Amino acid sequence: MTRSARIRRAALATGCVTALAATLFTAAGAHADPAPAAAPDIDVKAVKADLDQLQSIADANGGNRAHGKPGHKASIDFIKGKLDKAGFTTQVQEFDNNGATGYNLVADWPGGDESKTVMAGAHVDSVDAGPGINDNGSGSAGILEVALAVAKSDLKPAKHLRFAWFGDEEDGMVGSQSYVQKLGADAKKIDAYLNFDMIGSPNPGYFVYDDDARLEKVFKDWFATKNIATEKETEGDGRSDHASFKDAGVAVGGLFSGADYKKTEEQAKNWGGEAGKAFDACYHQSCDTSKNIDDKALDTNTDAIAAAIWQLSS
Repeated sequence: MTRSARIRRAALATGCVTALAATLFTAAGAHADPAPAAAPDIDVKAVKADLDQLQSIADANGGNRAHGKPGHKASIDFIKGKLDKAGFTTQVQEFDNNGATGYNLVADWPGGDESKTVMAGAHVDSVDAGPGINDNGSGSAGILEVALAVAKSDLKPAKHLRFAWFGDEEDGMVGSQSYVQKLGADAKKIDAYLNFDMIGSPNPGYFVYDDDARLEKVFKDWFATKNIATEKETEGDGRSDHASFKDAGVAVGGLFSGADYKKTEEQAKNWGGEAGKAFDACYHQSCDTSKNIDDKALDTNTDAIAAAIWQLSS
């Protein structure tokens, strides 16, 4: 074999190896899992339209949507109708408290590993005194529009997705306690429970639950990309539905925009609004109407919910 022949054969072999590598790389790339899609922007106008509907329900039912009152069941029916149309599997669970029937609405998106369920929840009942549009129409409408975005995107999450609207939170998290008790050992299948109770306060703060470091980081990182300062949530500790899950050993997280605590000077510097005034001066009052909402806080928090759901379920 002459030297030139050896060179030609070596070159040929090198070319074959290169081609083979390129073929294998291309094939591997073709079968690689795509990167998770980014969460869509949630239209705050759609969230506010849901709040307007909840206001109308309260107006037609004695001015509230409280446990045991017709406005509460009408709120459940309204939300369920939108979820059924979008392709969710829904169920209404009944429970009793103070001589009245309460309702939890649970909606499952098909697919995903049910042994690792990511769940978002909000209480849908109000107090007797008013329509409860910030407390907690805001959280209820926020997760509703995120759920509808899941359906519109035809999201195929690796983990199972579940959304819930709990009844009778205002009497001590009765609905969520009933739900968790019925779960029993299946509570171990909940990989994360995210709670959203008051996310559109008119003098808002941006508070992140610090009960679980992993879930806290998801939200804090998202707000950091928007250059929005956050603080640990302490005002609502043990006072909303996440407590029912935390007591059962489930990792919990969530967002909160403030209730009757007063905004400090430092918080007003970071977030705007009025120092020395309550985050929500209409908390548990008749003035908690559709006018008692800060659109920017509602928009920002709902987008943060969507980002967390997309990330945690991938």
